[in-house]
Amino acid sequence: MEGPSGLYLGGEWVSASDGGVMAVINPATTETLCTVPSATTEDVDRALEAAVEGFRTWSQTDAWTRCEVLRDTSRLLASRSEDVAATLTAEQGKPLAEARGEVAAAVAFFDWCADEARRLYGRIIPGNATDTRMFVIKQPIGVVAAFTPFNFPAYLPARKIGAALAAGCSVVLKPAEETPLTSMYLAQAFHDAGLPPGVLNILVGDPQLIGTRLVTADVVRKVSLTGSVPVGRELARLAADGLKEVSLELGGHSAVIVCEDADVEKAAATSVEAKFRNAGQVCISPSRWFVHTSIADEFTERFVAATKRLRIGDGRSPDTDVGPLTNQRRVDAIQDLVDDSVSYGATVCTGGHRVEGMASDLFYAPTVLSEVSDEMRVMTDEPFGPVAPIATFSTLDEAIERANATDYGLAGYVFTDRTATAFRAAEGLEVGMVGVNNLVIARPEAPFGGVKHSGYGREGGAEGIEAYAVTKYVNIRI
Repeated sequence: MEGPSGLYLGGEWVSASDGGVMAVINPATTETLCTVPSATTEDVDRALEAAVEGFRTWSQTDAWTRCEVLRDTSRLLASRSEDVAATLTAEQGKPLAEARGEVAAAVAFFDWCADEARRLYGRIIPGNATDTRMFVIKQPIGVVAAFTPFNFPAYLPARKIGAALAAGCSVVLKPAEETPLTSMYLAQAFHDAGLPPGVLNILVGDPQLIGTRLVTADVVRKVSLTGSVPVGRELARLAADGLKEVSLELGGHSAVIVCEDADVEKAAATSVEAKFRNAGQVCISPSRWFVHTSIADEFTERFVAATKRLRIGDGRSPDTDVGPLTNQRRVDAIQDLVDDSVSYGATVCTGGHRVEGMASDLFYAPTVLSEVSDEMRVMTDEPFGPVAPIATFSTLDEAIERANATDYGLAGYVFTDRTATAFRAAEGLEVGMVGVNNLVIARPEAPFGGVKHSGYGREGGAEGIEAYAVTKYVNIRI
């Protein structure tokens, strides 16, 4: 495919030191889109050296200049959004309309971070003596190693790069090996906006080789990962040896509580739209429904009807609502969850199978399960795919208790028209984020992150910038 391609090291597009390459596959067709360099240990070390030099320059760059570079990058990315979205759909599989929305979200995030670069405030502390002055300043933490998954190859890198650069850090980014091309467009936009060499570096290749080398490098002072719980545990263990700061966003299993006073039609329509976005491959996706017994039949009927209207196909087609899963692991995992649920008595209302007659085997029919009970794995294991289990409840306290009965704690949702219910649910759910009558809540200006096994640290908002800064206290006697 046309567009930037290569390892981006020290402000240059380069090949791997040994000439090695890896293929990028279109999941809708299993065709090879292109090959990209596969980084060696030597390439990782070169990226780290470049990042150290980049940090020396960028950390001493004034906030107004950092703001200008981020703003110019946002504008350049917006002007190239059609090319970026087409590439994103080709390598990841999501419908083109969703890809356009994701690129727009990345543009907005860079724009937000541009302003936040000028708002990394310190404070003056009143002293207890007339000859003492005390103040606090925020300074960039240093070189950042950032890791992102395949499901949002524009927005997730943007959240890490934008915040880190706003704070004055340099970054070595390792995008998912399935979807490296979109991040290369981000790097090219920064390059064209005048970002100094070495401030941003992109490595593609073997995740274990690259990840281990980056996280254990002495020069790396911050690690940021969006990924799975097992990978998060491993990177956290590696980072602990070097006493490095770590931010982890490790997925979720978000419960949706639909109360008896909710607008059933709106709740069902909103749920289907949010659940099957990106074929369900969304960490903050609603993935378990607890519906009050008095409205469960109507809600399920509306949910199933809306699901059946979804059109499955190649994301490049304007008629497609749901594209393929990104890899075979996801297809197998979803089928295992469905089979387990059925073995415990769940009813498949629609879907529950791979889609035949497509150009690849990675299409799975949007699936709705009813008669779901809490012992089924689909209620405790993150689905990360197009399956929606619906259970019922009688009291709000019961629903909150069951919603909290999981190791995950990223997001939770509630549909209700009662203010008291909204507050009780928002305060009772053991999660980092809550949406009330709204299932799409990620915003640049708001902190994104979870609790429990969903990780720690926040991206977005003022908290997201401060995650890449250290607090320094100064005491002066005059």
